[in-house]
Amino acid sequence: MIVAKFGGTSVGDAEAIARTAGIVRARLGRAPVVVTSALAGTTNRLIEIGQQAAAGQLIVALSIIEELRARHFATIDDLGVADDIELVTDTGVLFDELAHLAEALSVLGDVTPRSLDAVSSMGERLSAPIVAAALARIGVPAVFVDARRVMATSDDFGRAEPRPDEIAMACRAHLLPLVRAGKVPVLGGFIGATAQGVTTTLGRGGSDYSASLFGAAMDAEAIEIWTDVDGMLTADPRVVPGARLIEHIRFDEAAELASFGAKVLHPSTIAPAVRKGIPVFVFNSRRPEGSGTRITFDAPRRPVRAIAGKTRIAVVKVRSPRMLAAPGTMRAIFEVFERNRTSVDVVATSEVSVSVTVDDVQHLEAIVAQLSAFGDVSVERGRGIVALVGAGLGESTVSMARALAALGDLRLHMLSLSATGINLTLIVDGDAVHDAMRRLHAAFFEGGSA
Repeated sequence: MIVAKFGGTSVGDAEAIARTAGIVRARLGRAPVVVTSALAGTTNRLIEIGQQAAAGQLIVALSIIEELRARHFATIDDLGVADDIELVTDTGVLFDELAHLAEALSVLGDVTPRSLDAVSSMGERLSAPIVAAALARIGVPAVFVDARRVMATSDDFGRAEPRPDEIAMACRAHLLPLVRAGKVPVLGGFIGATAQGVTTTLGRGGSDYSASLFGAAMDAEAIEIWTDVDGMLTADPRVVPGARLIEHIRFDEAAELASFGAKVLHPSTIAPAVRKGIPVFVFNSRRPEGSGTRITFDAPRRPVRAIAGKTRIAVVKVRSPRMLAAPGTMRAIFEVFERNRTSVDVVATSEVSVSVTVDDVQHLEAIVAQLSAFGDVSVERGRGIVALVGAGLGESTVSMARALAALGDLRLHMLSLSATGINLTLIVDGDAVHDAMRRLHAAFFEGGSA
């Protein structure tokens, strides 16, 4: 049994869904479970609906709903499944529900994380039945399953935490019997529900995470992520035109790349697969014949496997002589970030200072105010991260020297080698990130092999 997840571009329109259906049919011998994202761009529009309605712009919100309604029904028509009365009726009911939600938000004048989850979950609730119908039309014994019956989560709306034990029980109850009967379950990713049945979401990119959690729960032989690129590359091809396909990569390397800006995988995707040792494959749904990328424990170790980068980073610095030999200070500083639900990417410390980077600045003002209790706090915005990732990096001083030499005259604000030695992180000016990535890629991959 395999779990095959199809991203938004793989179900972006009728043509894309038809390609996806063909890919699934070709895998019937491997007992696929299908996880699908919303139609490309839908989630952003749904969030806009919630925001516009809460801001008193109900007419704008309703017009977006009608735009989405027309798009989804056009997709149903183009796929040739408009004669599926249940699909057409249920799709109409979901859009009516969405309109009612918008009206309620307009009256309340506020959008909470819980209500935004109710709105943003609609994309997958709409797409999964359409994909199931398209599969059935070409002879695949597909069965739509509401993911909220399987993806058990906490009530941390917007970033709900999955409950693996409960997910495993639900998979055994709702998915495995279908698979054993020769059926193909089709579920929406990204969405789940609390123990009370309230709809939640796993956060942006959560469809990958859903697929990995389902695969781990059912001990799948493989998890396939179908997207619009050939696999994981040595760098972002939009930044580095010469980026190359990585055919085989280690779990820890892939997780680091996802965390530091590689867009192919959601950062959390790898964790459930790692725990079970399930290989993850990344394929291009537009070129299903491609070899893709295989992610396992046993890929060969290399000093540099790939380069990732991201912009719009803030560096937060705390300085105080009082920190010298003061037990518990570091813990207290990081508790500030935890209280404000803000993740830290890179850390550099000395006896009297701590510097960290964050890419989520939503709560930065509160963080700075609370950190002021420890000393002088400064914030440097407009920074960027460039990360060299490779399982053998920490063992290769030559590679680290080459990286610094490649940067040349670019200003370096921070440098950090991870505790595992797998990631060398460089903090540069935000507008220098792309230049730095190109220089590093030339230094490590020009004339070599990824």
